Amino acid sequence: MDYKEIKKLMDDMGNSKLSEIEIEFPDGIKISMKKDSGLKLSSPVPMVQEINSPAVKEPADLAVINKPEGNIVKAPMVGTFYSKSSPASEPFVQIGSKVKKGDKLCIIEAMKLMNEIESEFDGEVAEILVKDEEMVEYGTPLFVIK
Repeated sequence: MDYKEIKKLMDDMGNSKLSEIEIEFPDGIKISMKKDSGLKLSSPVPMVQEINSPAVKEPADLAVINKPEGNIVKAPMVGTFYSKSSPASEPFVQIGSKVKKGDKLCIIEAMKLMNEIESEFDGEVAEILVKDEEMVEYGTPLFVIK
C-alpha cells in the first residue's frame, strides 16, 4: 500500500461516522485508525460497597454468570452488523438454526463493502449477541454455536 492510498483511507475515515477501524490485508499489512473525539472524560468516582452485603458479587462470579456456553463466532472487523441481505429478506440464521462450517451467518459492512461472515463451527445457533444494524468492533462476539 503506498502513501496516496493510505492518505485516501485517512481522509475517508475522517469524513465517515466511524470512530475506529482496523484492517488486516492478506499480505500481512495491518492498519489501525482511531478518531480523537475531543471529549475528555474524568475518572469515575469509586463506589463504596458493603462487605457483608449478600447482593454484592465478586467480579469472577459475574464473569461466570455472563459467559455463554458454546463456540463463539466473533467479528473479524469493525463495521455494521446485518442479519439479512436486504431489509425485505429473511435473516440468514435465527436462534435454533442448524449451521455447518462455511454457512453464511451475517454481513458486516465496512467502508461500503459488504463482508459475508461464515460459521467457523458445525452446530445450532444458540444465541445472537448483537442487534441488526448495530456497530461492532473487531472481536465482538456475534453468535454462540452449540
